Amino acid sequence: MKRWYVMVVAAMLALGAMDVSAADMPGVKSKPPVVVRTVPQSGDTSVDPSLGELRVTFSKDMMTKDMWSWVMESKETFPAITGKVRYLDDRRTCVAPVKLEAGKTYIIWINSQKFNSFKDTDKQPAIPYLLVFETKQ
Repeated sequence: MKRWYVMVVAAMLALGAMDVSAADMPGVKSKPPVVVRTVPQSGDTSVDPSLGELRVTFSKDMMTKDMWSWVMESKETFPAITGKVRYLDDRRTCVAPVKLEAGKTYIIWINSQKFNSFKDTDKQPAIPYLLVFETKQ
C-alpha cells in the first residue's frame, strides 16, 4: 500500500512540475472553425423556393475579404448565385444570394478538401460541411 501511495505522490509532483500554459491547452481558439448554423438547415426537405439567400454561421470570427468556398458538387445540384457573396457584421455569418427552383435537391459543400477559403482570423480553414436540402414543389 505504501509503495502505491509513493508512486501516486511522485506522479502528482511530476505533473505539477510541468509548465503547461493556457496557450498550450486545446480549446476553441486553437481548433479550426466549424459550422454552427445554416439557413436553410441541412436535411430540410421543405425549403421555400422563394428563399433568396443561403447563410452559414461559423464558431469563430472569419477572414471576411472575399474569403469563402461555397463548393459545387455538380452543376445540377448547385444553386444559381445571383449577387455578391458577403459577410454580416458579426464576422461569422456568410451570405450567398441565390435563386432556387421548386422541387429540387441542392448539395453544397462549405469548404472541401480541395477548396478551403472559409478561414478564421488565424488562417485556419473551417472543417468541411455538407449542406443538403430540398425545395418544396
